[in-house]
Parts: sequence; C-alpha cells; structure tokens
Amino acid sequence: MEKSEIKPFIARRAAKELKDGDVVNLGIGLPTLIPNFLPADVHVILQSENGMLGMGPTPEEGKEDPWLINAGGGYITYTPGSSTFDSATSFGIIRGGHVNVSVLGAMQVDEQGDLANWMIPGKKTPGMGGAMDLLVGAKKVILAMEHTAKGNPKILKKCTLPLTAKGQVNMIITEMGVMEITPKGIVLKEINPEFTVEQVQAATEATLIIDPDLKEMK
Repeated sequence: MEKSEIKPFIARRAAKELKDGDVVNLGIGLPTLIPNFLPADVHVILQSENGMLGMGPTPEEGKEDPWLINAGGGYITYTPGSSTFDSATSFGIIRGGHVNVSVLGAMQVDEQGDLANWMIPGKKTPGMGGAMDLLVGAKKVILAMEHTAKGNPKILKKCTLPLTAKGQVNMIITEMGVMEITPKGIVLKEINPEFTVEQVQAATEATLIIDPDLKEMK
C-alpha cells in the first residue's frame, strides 16, 4: 500500500463504525479525515471539544473560515442546526456520557486496552488536553492509527509510555486490519487483503487472537 493511501484507507473504514444519530468526537490528525468518508445515509453529530456540535467536513482549499477550527487548529465547516459554546460546556457533554463514539490516534495501545497518546518523556508537550476525558466519557473508543511507527509496533503487550487512560479502548483500526479489545486479548476481526495474518502478527508485539470468521477489510 502506498504511503499516501494509508490514512484515507483507515479513515474510510473507521467511518463505517459510526451509526445514524451518534454523537462523535474526533481526535486531531487522522481522525479528522473521517467526515469526508461518511456514508450518505448516515447522519452523525460531530463534536469538537473546543466547543461545537454539528461539525462538518474539511472545507475546500480557499474556502476556509478563520473563525471555524477544530481542537487541533484545523479548519472545519458546520452543518445546518449546529451550535457553538464554551469549552466548559463541551467537556460537560463529554464527562456526562453524551458522546457515543470517540475516535483517537495513538502512540501506543496494549492488549488491556490501555492507551498512551500524549507524550514522550524528555520531549516538550503542550499537555494531555481532553484526551483522558474523551477516553473515559465516551461510550465507545476507537483508535484510528497507522499500525507501526518507523517500523516499530504500536500495538503492544504493555504500554511503555505514560498512559492517557487505562482499559478504555474498544477497537483498533489500522491499514492492516480491524481489531477488538476483549477480556481475552486483541482479536483480529478483519484483515486488509494486501497483508497476510503472519505479516500482521509480525508488525504487532501483542499476540493476536485470530477470529475464526476473519473477514476481508474494505
């Protein structure tokens, strides 16, 4: 798979997990591509933690509105009926359990569903932001991320970086496959036909449980 195809491929598959009527929060980076791949018959309410319900897809180049940005500072659009409010209200929505799905990126995730996605010791970071709230407050947490970083596994037996939250991840979607976190471990549910099960396992430190009904990732 070409490098330029990886992120859109992951975002397209992640979009299929969103159901009509869901309130969804998208983390910075790759997850922000998801609105561009939502099926026409699925209408979700996208929430941005800096204070919006009803976020739309990325605007066309040259049509950006400097007053409309997501939590990562990227340009966004709004949908009819959208609303804006302060950050305190936004986090009240998150902490109150009103977000159905949160889609985030990751530096590391492990077989217990622990997530590290906010800092590398020794490197400057602006802070954790709202990631810990999104992990604990959302009903379902999906990681949309590349399978490895510079050839090193990101799906581990145990995270080694400082955690954002423990045991909150439900699903992992990468360019190689779709995995679910279960009490028994990480189950490979779907596989990209460009890879073999052996290749996916070789790129994963955690031992994968192969679903007997393994499907092709589309």
